[in-house]
Amino acid sequence: MNSGHRFHAQTLHDFIQAIFRQMGSHEQEAQQVADHLIAANLAGHDSHGIGMIPSYIRSYSLGHLQINQHASVVKDAGAIVTLNGNGAFGQVAAHEAMALGIDKAREFGIAAVALHNSHHIGRIGYWAEQCAAAGFVSVHFVNVVGNPMVAPFNGRDSRFGTNPFCVVFPRKNDFPLLLDYATSAIAFGKTRVAWHKGVSVPEGCLIDADGIPTTDPAVMQVSPLGSLLTFAQHKGYALAAMCEIMGGALSGGKTTHQETLQDSADAILNCMTTIIINPELFGAPDCEQQTEAFAGWVKASPHADDAPILLPGEWEVNTRRERLEQGIPLDAGSWQAICEAAQQVGMSEERLQTFRQRLGC
Repeated sequence: MNSGHRFHAQTLHDFIQAIFRQMGSHEQEAQQVADHLIAANLAGHDSHGIGMIPSYIRSYSLGHLQINQHASVVKDAGAIVTLNGNGAFGQVAAHEAMALGIDKAREFGIAAVALHNSHHIGRIGYWAEQCAAAGFVSVHFVNVVGNPMVAPFNGRDSRFGTNPFCVVFPRKNDFPLLLDYATSAIAFGKTRVAWHKGVSVPEGCLIDADGIPTTDPAVMQVSPLGSLLTFAQHKGYALAAMCEIMGGALSGGKTTHQETLQDSADAILNCMTTIIINPELFGAPDCEQQTEAFAGWVKASPHADDAPILLPGEWEVNTRRERLEQGIPLDAGSWQAICEAAQQVGMSEERLQTFRQRLGC
């Protein structure tokens, strides 16, 4: 297979679901995880897509990821609820947390949901889209417990995780406006993708183990490890720090420090604090009109033909449309790692070959 190969989304979904079923996940869990990972690839965020499978399987083998588990309510204070993810697949625990938060927001108009001790919850925009589909605004603060990959502003080694921040605003007749990004200059997974492809990352994203700037993604994959940098220098660092506190401490979970360091980079434990709001209760009669007027005003700015002005979330919408039509691209290194992971959980060579044939490789 070459780096330009593309897979049909549904066929690839079937393969991914089969891998997690082989690992021992119940059918619904395997489907939820596959749904989320494929959706990340379709949205263009390959760093949070099916390339995560080898890491998940390693985490399971090390005892960090707990399959067939669910989030449990620790405290219910009406519009505010705290859940323990119990080490479950984040694709399960976060879905349950958002479903409960949406129900609370319907009842109270606003809800705050704290989720801690969940395995990797993946692309945060997916959970924001879950809220937007119900008609709600949501704001998400996320930290990564004890898995430092990012250096503080002016620092020379890793002290915290990629700590995503996310906001969504639903629109009645168009795609939701979606802000979703890691507070690091690039996501850790993007270094994995670049490393598999054998390409460099942009300048200003990485430092090596000695604190020297580099564009080589290997410094995040091969010991001695370097660090990611925050986006926008001190501004990204400040937002990352607040995500650490809002997502980790406020959720009832943990922040990253000496006592919480994990023994494996595959032990991706997330905490997330989410605020969900019913926008209709603000009583703003011109809210929709004002939103669309602003969107049109911004997009009318003069620009080059090959550099369109996109609204937040529009790039994902366009990428999703294109990949549904043309298939999901996957580099050879990532594909090989996924196939090896499938074999590690016991998928036979015969069954793997059947999926290869269905996928056209």
